[in-house]
Formats: sequence, structure tokens, C-alpha cells
Amino acid sequence: MPKQDMDSKKNLLEETVVSIGRVTKVTKGGRHFRFSATVVVGNRKGLVGIGTGKSNEVPEAIKKAIQAANKNVTKVALIDGRTIPHEATGKVGRASVLIKPAKEGTGIIAGGAARAVLELAGVKDIVSKSLGANTKINVAKATLEALKMQKTPAKVAALRGKKVEEL
Repeated sequence: MPKQDMDSKKNLLEETVVSIGRVTKVTKGGRHFRFSATVVVGNRKGLVGIGTGKSNEVPEAIKKAIQAANKNVTKVALIDGRTIPHEATGKVGRASVLIKPAKEGTGIIAGGAARAVLELAGVKDIVSKSLGANTKINVAKATLEALKMQKTPAKVAALRGKKVEEL
């Protein structure tokens, strides 16, 4: 993709802060606080990315996280622009997220970090379940991992060397 096309897409991305963490380093001079932020960006039409940033101030950490997320934007396969082709499980660390397609009108049944990723990816009807650990960063990454596993019927047909009608 040409450089200017990516820049124009990045300007249209919305961002949501998933988590802000405070880290304390105790020294002989007292306590030093640093902040880490995790941000999800997306255009609600199939593009989504996750990034983290760390800094001495919260706004600076969020800014760094947004820059990191913009670099990691990926395309997600959607059916009719509303749901996913098939169910999948994404695993990152001890967190795993199960996502299933749902019929029209179901809405996004997901919680916390998984919901933020699914909303900004543009999925409208989906059921998800967070299994294992509930670390926000890992749940968000596991959700994105599950979305990346999705294959459209056209993609499967191409892999098998057949037409979509033959499947």
C-alpha cells in the first residue's frame, strides 16, 4: 500500500484507552511513578490495532501508545460488514478469548478489553468469552489474535484452488 494511503487511513482511526497502569520505583530519594497505557485504534470498518506506551506522564504515555497502535493496524475479515466468518480462539499469555459469529441484531456480547477491540474493528454481532487470565492487555491482544485467524469463504476457496460455489 502506498505511504499516503496509509496516512489518510490513520487520520480516520478512532482510539480507545483500554488500560492505564502506574508503576512505582522506590529509591532512596523517594518514590518515582511511571505510567503505561494500552490503546486500541480502529476505523469501525475492518481495520484495528493495539499499542502500548510508557512515560512519566499519562498523556505522554497515551500519545506513545496511539503511535504504536497506528503502526500495528491490521485488516479483519468481516461478513456483510457485521460479523465474523467462523468461531476462533486467540491465546496470548494465560489469557484466551473465544469469539463466535452471531445472527443479526445480537450486538456485541463481550466485556472490557475484548469489547473495545471488537467495537473498533467494526464487528456488530458477535459473542465472546474471556477464558483464563483477565489481564486487560493480554485479553485485548488475544481478541485481535482471534480476529486475525478469520478466513473468508473466498480466501478458503483460493487456498484450495477452487471457486466459492464449489465449497
